[in-house]
Amino acid sequence: MFSNLRRAVRRGYRRAVDLSHPARSPLGSAVVNCLVYRDGIRQEDCAEVEEALRRVRKSGDGFVWIGLHEPSQEELAGLAALFALHPLAVEDAVNAHQRPKVERYDDTLFAVFKTVRYVEHEELTATSEVVETGELMAFIGEDFVLTIRHGGRGTLGPVREALEAQPEQLAKGPAAVLHAMADHVVDDYVAVTEAVQNDMDAVETAVFSEDGGRGDAGRIYQLKRELLELRRAVAPLGRPLDILATQPIPVIPSEVRAYFRDVHDHLVRATEQIGAYDGLLDSVLQAHLAQVTVAQNEDMRKITAWAAIVAVPTMVCGVYGMNFDHMPELHWTYGYPLVLCVMAVACFVIHRGFRRNGWL
Repeated sequence: MFSNLRRAVRRGYRRAVDLSHPARSPLGSAVVNCLVYRDGIRQEDCAEVEEALRRVRKSGDGFVWIGLHEPSQEELAGLAALFALHPLAVEDAVNAHQRPKVERYDDTLFAVFKTVRYVEHEELTATSEVVETGELMAFIGEDFVLTIRHGGRGTLGPVREALEAQPEQLAKGPAAVLHAMADHVVDDYVAVTEAVQNDMDAVETAVFSEDGGRGDAGRIYQLKRELLELRRAVAPLGRPLDILATQPIPVIPSEVRAYFRDVHDHLVRATEQIGAYDGLLDSVLQAHLAQVTVAQNEDMRKITAWAAIVAVPTMVCGVYGMNFDHMPELHWTYGYPLVLCVMAVACFVIHRGFRRNGWL
């Protein structure tokens, strides 16, 4: 009941999704947004990126923010030439499937984040998808931000709206956008990590239930696989955030580095929680295997006990089924009921002995 309540609360507080896609036709099918900011205030939607960038550089104030979704090499080539992006970084941005990282190319910073989302499900099964991942990339310069999103999730609409509500923060330039992206991604890590706790509780309760959860091995392995996917997204981001928080980078002002330290602290908490979950799952799996072994031993003891009981009448019937002429009590009137009584008494005594020893 409580897990269902937690799921309902999470659904109620789920971030709004930005479904607007302006400026698609003039800039290319992959472009989602093209915006200009000055002093933290949104100025205009730019139909021509080159003209918007020229005005920003002429005034010496503000920056251009361009958002793309899964661009092709051809769609990104024009922007790469305009902003003088490094070919290796452009190749990584197009092909995706990169580890979280931060790379510096002259005056441009290239950052890669893994986005995660908790997939809601009524019950965890051996094939349930728990964690869905995507990628979020950003080119940061002195007067531009170029964000690239891969996958169906990880929209930056909520990030942009939150930044526009804090002009003093957005006035710090492209570095503030990068911090907001990192903070948004890490907050999702924390939320997904907390949501996985429900599945952990369900598996642990099933394993230690009265029936021993004999069919839960597949669920445990599936949850471990999903937890491994979450760890692959979360753990590698530690080093890039440490670089942004501690090392001097021209496009990251010193007053913004403190914000990255706070994000790094949240990431460490999520990483430690995932490690604790993994260790707990190992313990649960070992307990499950031990319970299965104990149950199998109990079954074998019961089978052995009944086999021993059945062996007595089998032996007697086998002896008297040999059909020899000169065998004792073959022609005695009470021989048949006597043999039956002896077999019944012997089976009763053996059965009682096994019950007393806990085998039956």
